[in-house]
Amino acid sequence: MHKLLLSFLLSLLVCTGSLAQKPYPGSLQAGDLLFQDLDCGGLCDAIEQVTVSFGGRHFSHIGLVVRSADSLFILEAIGDKVQRTPLARFVARSGNEMLMGRVKKQYRKLLPDALRFATNQLDVPYDKAFLYNNGSYYCSELIYDAFKTANGGRDFFELQPMTFKPLGSDAYFPVWETYYKDLGMDIPQGAPGINPGGISTSPKIDVFTYRP
Repeated sequence: MHKLLLSFLLSLLVCTGSLAQKPYPGSLQAGDLLFQDLDCGGLCDAIEQVTVSFGGRHFSHIGLVVRSADSLFILEAIGDKVQRTPLARFVARSGNEMLMGRVKKQYRKLLPDALRFATNQLDVPYDKAFLYNNGSYYCSELIYDAFKTANGGRDFFELQPMTFKPLGSDAYFPVWETYYKDLGMDIPQGAPGINPGGISTSPKIDVFTYRP
């Protein structure tokens, strides 16, 4: 269940009306980002009430396209660790419900270092607590650190305060109270985090319809 709970991390609703979705350019490249809307039941329902992605969608997962030999894979933090997933297996999770992000031309010089950093995190444990900089990774945290490292330690994508409450409410979603009680920890309301939706609205990437 933990592997699908990846988009709850921002409280800021992003206005995406001015962003234009572009037609798919025809092929994936190493360094592209794939955004997925994965269904994880009540937890995802809570997530979707407080996060907005590009075009008003709700993304719960993100992966980074990498090349190994002559094949493309998706590097992702999912399940119990950071792993490299065959593209076909990744696509099969959501079929045609994906968008692709491509770093804009002026930032492409960062890709080799971002890819190197992300690849070096293979087998790092999955971050079930969704806390930044705790020696483990959730999906968008991995992408954030990869590009931050490539950018000389400066933010490329942006962290925002996490929320676990319905907008306009002082009460936590019950599902998150249960989740963190099971982990034996307090809910990290307001702690810095990042989600796939926040990355999808970054002005530093172009967003395309992805057609497998």
